[in-house]
Amino acid sequence: MNIVVANRQRRKRINSRLLKEIVGALFAELEITEAELGINIVAAREMALVNETFLNHTGSTDVITFDHAEKRKGRAGKLKELHGELFICVDDAIAQAREFKTSWQSEIIRYVVHGVLHLLGYDDLKPQLRRRMKQEENRLVRLLASRFALAQLTRTAKI
Repeated sequence: MNIVVANRQRRKRINSRLLKEIVGALFAELEITEAELGINIVAAREMALVNETFLNHTGSTDVITFDHAEKRKGRAGKLKELHGELFICVDDAIAQAREFKTSWQSEIIRYVVHGVLHLLGYDDLKPQLRRRMKQEENRLVRLLASRFALAQLTRTAKI
């Protein structure tokens, strides 16, 4: 397993070690046997640039997933390896946390889970598929929140 976290924004300090631990637990729960995952934590400005450059969409978004695996056939949840990259926007996490009355840290974990599910073949373009993906996303976020203190994703300054 290779998990690389790049914090490319300055609004929030990120505990990369804890984030890698949480992702490792997610992989274990999903029985992922092989993984290469890059997680880029970015600000809205960079996310908007990525969104416009690669997806031709305007503005920022919460998470963008890039699948770098060779094309393979498989059903959602049946794939046990992944190779990809996530771009996660802290500014969107903060805004959505306010809207949904949660923490920005739990939103970050939700975006990681969402991206990993996409890498495993889940799709959210059709209502029925979206419901199935959202159910699995909610289950995994609850599980991870019960095992980890998500508030500790905020890295404190060293004294």
